[in-house]
Amino acid sequence: MPAATSSVLQQPDSPSASAPISQLSATAPRADWIAAYETVRTETERRAAPLSAEDQLVQSMPDASPIKWHRAHVTWFFEQFLLVPYAADYRIFDERFPFLFNSYYVSAGPRHERPRRGLITRPDVETVTAYRQHVDAAVRALITEADNALFATICSILEVGLHHEQQHQELMLTDILHAFAQNPVLPTYDSERRWPETAGEGGAFAELAEGVQTIGYDGDGFSYDNEGPAHRVLVGPVRIARSLVTNGDWMRFMADGGYETPTLWLSDGWTTVQAEGWKAPLYWREVDGAWFSLTFAGLEPVDPNLPVCHVSYYEADAFARWAGKHLPSEAEWEVAARSGLLDDAFGQVWQWTRSAYLPYPDYRAAPGALGEYNGKFMVNQMVLRGSSLATPEGHARHSYRNFFYPPARWQFTGLRLVDYH
Repeated sequence: MPAATSSVLQQPDSPSASAPISQLSATAPRADWIAAYETVRTETERRAAPLSAEDQLVQSMPDASPIKWHRAHVTWFFEQFLLVPYAADYRIFDERFPFLFNSYYVSAGPRHERPRRGLITRPDVETVTAYRQHVDAAVRALITEADNALFATICSILEVGLHHEQQHQELMLTDILHAFAQNPVLPTYDSERRWPETAGEGGAFAELAEGVQTIGYDGDGFSYDNEGPAHRVLVGPVRIARSLVTNGDWMRFMADGGYETPTLWLSDGWTTVQAEGWKAPLYWREVDGAWFSLTFAGLEPVDPNLPVCHVSYYEADAFARWAGKHLPSEAEWEVAARSGLLDDAFGQVWQWTRSAYLPYPDYRAAPGALGEYNGKFMVNQMVLRGSSLATPEGHARHSYRNFFYPPARWQFTGLRLVDYH
């Protein structure tokens, strides 16, 4: 499938839409693997294309990374885990790059400090582009020339690498928007990019009857290790909102003193509100009594009908308490989504759940450095479900478990509610 060219990243209504990487296997034609690889790699460059060299260097906070670093890190991933072990006579592009562009893979060697990635002025953007081209040529050669036994071995690593790069494609957009928000002139990333159309009607709740259900990935395609094993859970009875909480809903929360009422907040949340001075979602600005938000297209009036975005778990939890409702558990969300009960489950905002990010029963991390991908982060974070307008096409699944720390706001995060009455 060719790389997307629309200025708006349209998402499927459900993850059953075409997802070429997930449909590939070791028996698929090698030309299909090369096409999938080139599609993903091209999408990364498409997202970087509107940015100058200066844009690609900036790191606005320790949790974000420069765009140049993202482009190099996903390339290092293929070099480190695919080419070095399996491509005979592969020549590493630069012996310094593993130190510069490793992220958190302790087993893969020492790393540059994450909060200081923005200080890596060299290599420059052109050198990172050359690095990507060098690795791309070697990956294409490996796919083409590997014998059948080797090809069967490398397919799973190649697949993980492609999904890993898609994750960073979303991070590229969240990180550059955060960087632009720190600039007094409020730069525009793409003046043609607009929020996708929403499907929600608003107000309606769907009934989820009590019963034992299976959650977690149980298909034949790709999934991350944290999506399994599939297992049974008891859910319901519960009523779950078909629609996402909107900006208009959030304005009413704000007008009713939501950010000034300590009894609505978890203790850590209230401490954060006071320390950070939160008065509204991230990127909202009040101008002459009206609310505006920084978007990819620049500063725009807040549309009350669109889903609220860039709110933390603390804010989502406080809003639910203000509304007399709750956040769904991740099991409730997944069962409802699989049952077709949720409008805008995908392609708008990641949705906070009240579930802590913990291993599923009998979860086991993969051996080796790739086992560090998810398992070691299963503490002190909360699960989000769905996908956002920045999520690459084909990267959404009912079982997908995103996770962030409770104060995080720079991702495209929102919420929907449940009611037990």
